[in-house]
Amino acid sequence: MANSLRKSIAVLGLSLMFSMGPWLQGISLAQTAPVKDSKAAKSSSAKTATTAPSDSEIADAKAKGMVWVNTSSKIYHKEGKFYGKTKRGKFMSEDDAKKAGYRPAEKE
Repeated sequence: MANSLRKSIAVLGLSLMFSMGPWLQGISLAQTAPVKDSKAAKSSSAKTATTAPSDSEIADAKAKGMVWVNTSSKIYHKEGKFYGKTKRGKFMSEDDAKKAGYRPAEKE
């Protein structure tokens, strides 16, 4: 009796392991971060900000006539309190912003 119980538990354990294995493997693969190309990450004129740009970067972008694109709201700013200040954004030309589907901000 004890021997057949052990065999049943072993078979049940193996069945669970084989049936859950692919699912568990999928979870571990989904948690792996993709490798980024270092050259693409260093592009300053079109980078998505993870930290706010410095005052000198903002002044430089204004001098070049660039707009600040809020990548979350899909709105771009030419000036004002949100220019270079939103959490997710990047500088680009106004023409490029329009071509990418961004719309201008309303008057602030």
